[in-house]
Amino acid sequence: MHPHLWHPYTQAKTAPLPLKVKAAQGVWLELDDGRKLIDCISSWWVNLHGHAHPKIAAAIYQQAKTLEQVIFAGFTHDPAEQLAERLLTKLPAPLSRVFYSDNGSTAVEVALKMAYQYWVNTDRPRTTFLAFEGAYHGDTFGTMAVGARSIFSAVFSDLLFEVEFLPFPAIHLEDQTIEERQSAILQTLKDKLERSPDRYAGIIIEPLVQGAGGMQMCTVEFLQGLRQVSQRYNTLLIFDEVMTGFGRTGDWFACLKANVQPDIICLSKGITGGFIPLSVTVSTEAIYDAFYSDDPTKTLYHGHSYTANPLGCAAGLASWELMQENEPAFKGMETRHLNHFAALQGHPKLEKLRITGTIAAMDIITTDRPGYLNQVGPFIRQQAIERGVLLRPLGNVLYLMPPYCITDEELVQVYGAIAEILDLL
Repeated sequence: MHPHLWHPYTQAKTAPLPLKVKAAQGVWLELDDGRKLIDCISSWWVNLHGHAHPKIAAAIYQQAKTLEQVIFAGFTHDPAEQLAERLLTKLPAPLSRVFYSDNGSTAVEVALKMAYQYWVNTDRPRTTFLAFEGAYHGDTFGTMAVGARSIFSAVFSDLLFEVEFLPFPAIHLEDQTIEERQSAILQTLKDKLERSPDRYAGIIIEPLVQGAGGMQMCTVEFLQGLRQVSQRYNTLLIFDEVMTGFGRTGDWFACLKANVQPDIICLSKGITGGFIPLSVTVSTEAIYDAFYSDDPTKTLYHGHSYTANPLGCAAGLASWELMQENEPAFKGMETRHLNHFAALQGHPKLEKLRITGTIAAMDIITTDRPGYLNQVGPFIRQQAIERGVLLRPLGNVLYLMPPYCITDEELVQVYGAIAEILDLL
């Protein structure tokens, strides 16, 4: 370990030495020792179009020669305005107001503050959020509160505000019980809202795919039912699309794939194609109007030094153009995954195979307890590296989320490595 670095999600005393990356191109990472790895997880789910894409690099370079940063309180600039306009060409109405910040946790934190203060500003204060078991929304205090209680947040549990959790209706390819489970969860939600209609400020969910919670997936029908219930009982619906946005679920956004219009949506990760930190929280005009006032106490007092950073916005605009050019790539990747799943279905070491868009996942059957600390994860990661592939299982959950530029040949290499590793278990 470097004597001055502190790595995330890492117990430095027991973790293997970090791999030093010297360069990257497309789906390939080049290590300092000359080895090359296929980046199957898009470097923590941010890289959409491949590493070092020249179009995004050029956009950042050109913007840096003109305006690299300016305070966004009391000022504006073309890249921020243009990126907001582009986003709203795809996001469903009535989403209309774009608030910039700098990472996914913060985008969700802003959404929670918007939702809570909306009710305060309209003289109808509500005190509690509803979330889903297994959720992960970030590592700030608010986002930990609406996330599942886990090893990530356990030490801070006494500091987290009250949240009520609903079961998440996880599905897999051979699931025969989903309709019954979905109906039961929606009925539980209705019962809560019926009993206490003025209690809940909002419902937050990772639509279609829970990320760090184990790549658990749900149906579009469940999200549609969730929207119907939230509208019936006048409760705000928040979509955390930090991971699922920008093509990951096989459409531009999970809300489009599900044909659902949330009240607030959170976006980050892929927004700049993986080049620069940036995020947005987008709300409806009705929510914005609750803050539009002569009363200074109704202001959303939230901001960041790098809010709407021009370099990040320029990267976002270039990535948006690449999304348009390469739409068939992210819309067609589910079929490519399914073609490879045929050889894995029925494997004695696998269960609950599932795919949504560009994301493929499966549970490894082990004698160890399922979950993030399952020791099969580090074993698979090391074996994958030896085969020229970067995988980072979530405990016993093995998943793929490659950049959209991955070729058929590279995908064959990835699935071939997985097959070889499974034979070692």
